[in-house]
Amino acid sequence: MPLIQSVERALTILDLFDEYAPELKITEISERMHLNKSTVHSLLKTLEKHGYIEKEADNGKYRLGMKLFERGNFVVYNLDIRSVAKKYLLDLSMKTGHTIHLVILEEKEGVYIDKVEGTSGNVQYSRIGRRAPIHSTGVGKILVAFKKEDEIANILDGYIFEKRTANTLTNQQDFLNELDKIRNQGYAIDHEENEPGICCIAFPIHNHTGEVIAAFSLSMPTPQLNTDQLNAMTSMMQDTAKQISRQMGYKPELNL
Repeated sequence: MPLIQSVERALTILDLFDEYAPELKITEISERMHLNKSTVHSLLKTLEKHGYIEKEADNGKYRLGMKLFERGNFVVYNLDIRSVAKKYLLDLSMKTGHTIHLVILEEKEGVYIDKVEGTSGNVQYSRIGRRAPIHSTGVGKILVAFKKEDEIANILDGYIFEKRTANTLTNQQDFLNELDKIRNQGYAIDHEENEPGICCIAFPIHNHTGEVIAAFSLSMPTPQLNTDQLNAMTSMMQDTAKQISRQMGYKPELNL
C-alpha cells in the first residue's frame, strides 16, 4: 500500500523534536527534512492549526503542541482503565453469558475500548475502536448524564440525533429527560435504540475524584430482558461498577 507523502512528512517533523531539540527553527527543520522552506512552512501551519505544533512568539521557533500531550494522556488513561476493568468484565460476562463493552467519551461520542464476547454471540454492531452515539446507547447516555450542566450543553451544541431504530431518542429534550432518569436510578438502558432486537444496560465507572471516566454495558436480546432479568443483571453490574471504581480510587463516602 503506498504511503501518503504529506502525512509521512508531517509525522517525521513531529519526530524531530526530542529532549535534545525541544525547539527548532524552520530552517533547521527544512535542513533535516531535506525540503524547501515553503513546503515545510505549509506542513507546520497545518500541524499548528490542529494543535500538534506551537510557534514561540519571542524567537519564532517551533515546538510540540499540547494536542500531543492530550492524545498521549488519552492513550495512557484508556490503557489504565482497560487493565483495571478487564478481570471484572470477564467475570461478569462468564456469570451472565452476555457480551460486555467498556467505553469512554471522546468529544461527542463514545469509543469502545474493550469488549468481552458473551457465549450468546447476539451482538453484531460492536468492535474495539468503534464509535458509540451518545443518544442511542446506554454507555453513551451514562457518559453524558453525570457531566456538569455546562459540559452537557457543550456536548449537545450542534449534536445531531440520528434515528437508528424506531426507538431512538431524536430530540434534545427527550434526551435531557432521559439523563435525569439515569441520574436518579444510577444506570442507563438502551431499549433497542441502537440495534433492533438488542437491549443494553450500562453503569458508570468513577475515578478517585468521583468523575465518571468510563462506562460498561451488558448487551442481550430484547426478549430476555424481563423484570426478573433486569433486577438480576443490574444487581450484578452495580457490584461490578463498585469494584472497578474502587480500584480506580473512588471512595463514595468522600464524594457525597
